[in-house]
Amino acid sequence: MKNIKSNKRRGSFFSAVVLSCLMLISSACNEDFLDQVPDDIMTLEEVFSRKDLSESYLANVYNYVRDEAHRTNNTPWDVISDDIDVSQRNTPYRVNLGNWSAASNYWVFWDHYYKGIRSATTFLNHIDGNQQILQDREGANLIRQYKAEARFLRAFFYFELLKQYGPVIIIGDEEIAPDLPTDNPGMQMSRTPFDACVEYIVKELDLAAQDLPLHFTLQPERDFGRATGLLCQAVKSRMLLYAASPLFNGNPDYNGFVNPDGTPLMNTSFSAEKWKRAADAAKVVIDLAESQGLLALYKKNGTNGVFDPFLSYRDLFLDPWNSEWIFARNSNSLSSYERSLTPRLANGFASMGATQKLVDTYHMANGEAPILGYNSDGSPVINSSSGYSETGFSTTAGKYTKAKTFNMYVNREPRFYASVIYSGGNWINTTSSLGVREIELWFKGESGKGGSHDYSETGYLFRKNVHPDSNPRESKYVARPLVMYRYAEVLLNYAEALNEFNPGHPDVLRYLNMIRERGGIPGYASDNGKSGMRERIWRERRVELAMEHLRYFDTRRWKIAEQTDAGPFWGMNVNAGSSATDPAFFQRTVFEHRVFRKAFYLFPIPQREIERNPNAVQNPGW
Repeated sequence: MKNIKSNKRRGSFFSAVVLSCLMLISSACNEDFLDQVPDDIMTLEEVFSRKDLSESYLANVYNYVRDEAHRTNNTPWDVISDDIDVSQRNTPYRVNLGNWSAASNYWVFWDHYYKGIRSATTFLNHIDGNQQILQDREGANLIRQYKAEARFLRAFFYFELLKQYGPVIIIGDEEIAPDLPTDNPGMQMSRTPFDACVEYIVKELDLAAQDLPLHFTLQPERDFGRATGLLCQAVKSRMLLYAASPLFNGNPDYNGFVNPDGTPLMNTSFSAEKWKRAADAAKVVIDLAESQGLLALYKKNGTNGVFDPFLSYRDLFLDPWNSEWIFARNSNSLSSYERSLTPRLANGFASMGATQKLVDTYHMANGEAPILGYNSDGSPVINSSSGYSETGFSTTAGKYTKAKTFNMYVNREPRFYASVIYSGGNWINTTSSLGVREIELWFKGESGKGGSHDYSETGYLFRKNVHPDSNPRESKYVARPLVMYRYAEVLLNYAEALNEFNPGHPDVLRYLNMIRERGGIPGYASDNGKSGMRERIWRERRVELAMEHLRYFDTRRWKIAEQTDAGPFWGMNVNAGSSATDPAFFQRTVFEHRVFRKAFYLFPIPQREIERNPNAVQNPGW
């Protein structure tokens, strides 16, 4: 018999599952369960002989899918990207200034995901003989599906590690005993080369997809949020896109990055075939979506082909399980996220702001880019054909703006107004006792630096994925799932990979323009070459996918973070302003100088893991 116990002696990435925690957090468990069988002597045989306990075990494996709704110390990907700043002098602030090391232990998800991997493997290795499940007429099919879910989750966890740390340790189907000493060979495994990691995950995702329902609409509603075949394909699409990108595809910086036995951990030879493979993976999702009508870009208030682009983009995050969603986490901390973005007038923290370069990236209503680049002093090179101006204030109201709005924010694309809060705009919740309230981010304003330590360093906040009916002042939040994979990303994955492998292919323009059309701006009339289309696609990804944990990985996989994530960062002048139309506030001002070193392209393996296992070499530069 195998007892399920916690053992502190073992290496952390192979930590044992603590069954008592499993049962306490699983909604499928009976309340009196722990009175029946003490958790410290529960055996695997007992768990996997009962249907309810096995299902509870699988539910716990799902709990290792991290809740990434809140973005500060818990989840770094947005707040240490070049899109966002948080005003607190906490971990993201230190990392953005380059003040960290392998011993800092910032965002150590290594332990977390390896626990999930071990739990998934245990499930896979023990569920087959569950007689209570097999007594059901569909029991054998149910076991196959449960195994496919666990297999997907294991592959998903490996990919989460891969994108953060690079090459990881692939364990396979072996169960590592919970009481192994750290000097046991089973605890001294070397890292698996990056390409081999990718191949393993692809194989596991393909295998899992065979026994899963294709789409969540083919599941009972109570199962929304569980693995599907399309989710397997979407994860594969993202991973193969990353693997084809310059950081991992022919990067000479990783020459000499080897295991102790000399095995190279990165293939430093470029392969165009990797871009083709990424394009093909995304096209699988698109073909299934188009042939079976399972996925589509979400469009709101559509009649006779007319839709509202502002509401479509805003509400695609707010309307649960709509046509664009592929995967979402039902339980999450979106309420904490919303409060961080809420102005102080509604009892929010007003602490997370867009950088000026992100604001500059949003198009004008006519589809033109407002800013073409920057001069050596940081001043913008304005696109004269865009209609953009950053002097003076509007004299009349526009579709999304009111009179006396700073001209920088006038006549921008609908996604800008659905995503960014600027000083002088109205707070989105107008139904509370506050009524219609103007947001004041200038120095003496209600959410300005002059009134509290809770303020935006950039002079902006976000409204993307904030529900207009949520109101922290009244402790009112609209509970809803957190979307993690959606169709628009797959379309952009396809356009990018296809442009790199087969520039000029008509699908590149077609699918890029689908994103722009839903965003409410004109499509591009023609292809403008590989490099020109690359620039367009990169810009579209930054706008469409802002605040979705993707920009961080994009700048790194493109190998441009040394330019995008270093140097002066700009916003509005939060140290000035005494009124809503005081021009002193509306001046581009440096709020921070950030540092990015080449080592930062990958996170360091936690130092304690390196000390326990000398075969697990550290990432370059750490």
